[in-house]
Amino acid sequence: MKCPRCSKQEIRVLESRSAEGGQSVRRRRECMSCGYRFTTYERIEFMPIMVIKRDGSRESFNRNKILQGVMRACQKTPVTVRQMEELVNEIEEKLQLEDAQEVTSLRIGEMVLERLQHLSEVAYVRFASVYRQFQGIKDFVNELEQLEPPLRRDLERLLQDSSASDSESSGSPDLVGEYS
Repeated sequence: MKCPRCSKQEIRVLESRSAEGGQSVRRRRECMSCGYRFTTYERIEFMPIMVIKRDGSRESFNRNKILQGVMRACQKTPVTVRQMEELVNEIEEKLQLEDAQEVTSLRIGEMVLERLQHLSEVAYVRFASVYRQFQGIKDFVNELEQLEPPLRRDLERLLQDSSASDSESSGSPDLVGEYS
């Protein structure tokens, strides 16, 4: 390996440790010639996966494309960069474990949506609007209606639990009855 500063090959490893949940090795290195210190990562080289796009063309799987799309969808949400990177890692690992040589862009999009729904509904809808090519507000409404039932169930369950414990302990009014 060459030093990124002076291009000499007199490099020594100062420290090695597992990174990314054991998916890579992080090494801290030092050039013996100029003293420059830098970090490298070693990852397993997986079999290349070809992505079949909507128009039928094929291109190599590019995790950065997915990450950029997820980052755009997650702008101004509480989702962290680490969570976004983990989402992309999960998708890439799942595809590699399936040992598929080809995958459709539609499948990748569905995998992203499935994971975004648990991270941020706002990011989910933003990503869905591009991925599913929304043409107007009706498309947004339809997508939101599909998200709504689990939320409504969770809210009703929360209100029922809260009213049951409140009425048992304090005799307070039934919130579900007042707002149903």
